[in-house]
Amino acid sequence: MTAAPEPFKDRIALVTGASRGIGRALALTLGRGGATVVVNYKKNTELAEKTVAELEEAGGRGFAVRADVESVEGVEALFDAVRREFGRLDHFVSNAAAGAFKNILDLKPHHLDRTYAMNLRPFVLGAQQAVRLMDDGGRIVALSSYGSVRAYPTYAALGSMKAALESWVRYMALEFAPYGINVNAVNGGLIDSDSLEFFYGVAGMADMSTVLDRIPKGRPGGVQEVADAIAFLLAPASEYITGQTLVVDGGLSVVAPPFFADTSAPLALPPRPDWGG
Repeated sequence: MTAAPEPFKDRIALVTGASRGIGRALALTLGRGGATVVVNYKKNTELAEKTVAELEEAGGRGFAVRADVESVEGVEALFDAVRREFGRLDHFVSNAAAGAFKNILDLKPHHLDRTYAMNLRPFVLGAQQAVRLMDDGGRIVALSSYGSVRAYPTYAALGSMKAALESWVRYMALEFAPYGINVNAVNGGLIDSDSLEFFYGVAGMADMSTVLDRIPKGRPGGVQEVADAIAFLLAPASEYITGQTLVVDGGLSVVAPPFFADTSAPLALPPRPDWGG
């Protein structure tokens, strides 16, 4: 069966944090598929408007909404704008995120509060609002990270929230399935984005190369690769998938010490065999 050339034609999609990074790549992908995309952003109007212009050039329609989803009022304002403009919603993608990269003993109460307010609460409140606008069913996707299932320095606060987010995905999938709504998560590994540069810029952090050497694919992922995974979960082809977390990490989460890179002959992996012509 040939895939539809415009799998998102006539669909209304809301993507939080859509002016840059994964959110922007997803907005453009949905636009190319014929969607109308609500581009949520916090403060950079110029970037948001540029994203809208580019996705319209790609064949979709864009609608920028400035709203800080870290606040309850911001989430409500965002969905009020969608309700006034379209009266319905087909896809909700909770992408915006932020966190404090600190060791556990250095975390203050306001770090914990903000991590919750930025990473988990907007997803739950947003999903509640989205369901009310999905009269004909729909799709909800949350962005997670491999810190939800693996522990590494300075990521306790954010990683724990991502783990909770994935748990919420399962519970939502159960409750929202009777409404024709699928709920899933995409768990990204080391993705080449501004966030990755910020994390590895923390004072005292290990050099990124020490991790890249451990990834079976041997490189960081691209924002488009994550966007494509999200788009799959929004597309008709994934109708029977709900309550799942799709891992996009180049194999990072399946490896564990001892690493092949630390072994020597005869255990070290040889060069790829030449099987002949």
